[in-house]
Amino acid sequence: MDLIPDSIFIHLLVLAATFLVIYKAADFLVDGAVAIAYKLNVPKIVIGVLLVSFGTTAPEFTVSVLSAVRGFPEIALGNAVGSVIVDDTLALGLGIIAAPVAIRVEERSLRSFGLFLIGIDILAFILSINGVISRWEGLLLLAILAVYLGYVVHTENRKRKTSVAVNEELADHIKPGSMGLQVLRFLIGLAGVVLASEFLIDSAVFVARYFGASEAIIGLTLVAIGTSIPEIVTCVVAGRRGHGDLAVGDIIGADILNILWIIGAASVANPIQVSRRVIFYAFPWMLAVVVLMLALARWRYTLQRWKGYLLVLVYLIYITNSIIRFYVS
Repeated sequence: MDLIPDSIFIHLLVLAATFLVIYKAADFLVDGAVAIAYKLNVPKIVIGVLLVSFGTTAPEFTVSVLSAVRGFPEIALGNAVGSVIVDDTLALGLGIIAAPVAIRVEERSLRSFGLFLIGIDILAFILSINGVISRWEGLLLLAILAVYLGYVVHTENRKRKTSVAVNEELADHIKPGSMGLQVLRFLIGLAGVVLASEFLIDSAVFVARYFGASEAIIGLTLVAIGTSIPEIVTCVVAGRRGHGDLAVGDIIGADILNILWIIGAASVANPIQVSRRVIFYAFPWMLAVVVLMLALARWRYTLQRWKGYLLVLVYLIYITNSIIRFYVS
């Protein structure tokens, strides 16, 4: 009796189960993080762009760092870059489609964060061209992240009164409970993400080897979709509730963290070595998608439903092209 089909079937089931666990765990983690920030009166930008982004990118961070530590750096890089592509097309696109009205984009924030995002994407591409992102280069990315966080917090603190007013608007969206309960919620979510990520890595590597695909491409596609579930859910829920601006902020923040936090930490844990074929496929796609997303957002600073359909279509083209390029050919 051939046990290989049973084995691949079991690993596919494990992947599906871990996606569900990561989704629920990230839900706890994000709810806890936002509630803690609200109770501590943290500025709005920290809640939207920073804390929510840190919460929704926790699965990517955990999977990428654990992959690097365990000797699968290609999954680490593929997951980070692939998640940017998923976030900017599928997640944001579905959020725009779900919104009852066109989403207004805040002009000042888009300009500053958008240019910064393009800059670090280009930097990461340059660092990876030789096929290796070293520990020193990872430390450079983390240092840039520290400067970025300091700048955002300092800038927003100068507008404290406006931030407090917006925080009050978020009160209806905070799950009830004491500070202790919110911290417990956050820790349960974090633990769930870490444990599920362990199983996800094992099954993703098995599936990659079974189908003869590189671990980097599995990271760019299958793992990236699984770890981006929190961003997808956040965008859709925010869009349906009329908070599309929160979705846009989450996506831009998540993109920045995927490059600086996730690739930086993973390469510090273990230098990332990826084939040039994958580098020159993944990064141009990522840059093209980021530029498209920002261009659509800057066009009249409004995201209408047709732009959401366009972004989803771009993701379908990307995933189809990836399958043809790396699985069929």
